[in-house]
Amino acid sequence: MERTLRADARRNRERLLREARAAFSEHGTDAALEDVARRAGVGIGTLYRHFPNRHALMHAVFEEGLAALLERSRELARAEHPCAALVEWLRAIVTHAGEYQGLAQGLMSASHDRSSALHQCNAPLREAGRRLLVRAVDAGAVRPDVSIDDLLRLTQAIALAAEQSPDDPELADRLLLLTLRGLKAP
Repeated sequence: MERTLRADARRNRERLLREARAAFSEHGTDAALEDVARRAGVGIGTLYRHFPNRHALMHAVFEEGLAALLERSRELARAEHPCAALVEWLRAIVTHAGEYQGLAQGLMSASHDRSSALHQCNAPLREAGRRLLVRAVDAGAVRPDVSIDDLLRLTQAIALAAEQSPDDPELADRLLLLTLRGLKAP
């Protein structure tokens, strides 16, 4: 159960999130948390009271994107072509993971660390993707041995590869298409 924050604490949290988004956009997810706190006009202790570690702050910053991905999966679950819906959703995952430098790496490391706040993103994403994958498998468009965990790892790896090649804006889509060709049923 989430506790209700006092008005000043809520304002501090909102400022911290706004400044974290800006810092992550400018410097990646490795941006100095001390700078985030300073830019928000609070001390580092206030930042850590709201967000006990970097992954907790990253999770809070990316909650909006996660909600959009989950909503998109619900829309795509009703799509006429299950494989195309799955591909579109995977492309959205790659795009999301590539929004901030360092996010793909954070998501990858968090997938193995159940204590990480970013790990909380994995369960709803996995379930949303699993539903889309099952529809595509049932339609005979995707091999039955494909797992959602493998697809999520692939999307994170593709986003990480694209992040390392910022001079090639088409790389993520090319890698995703190359990967997906191996998904189709024989």
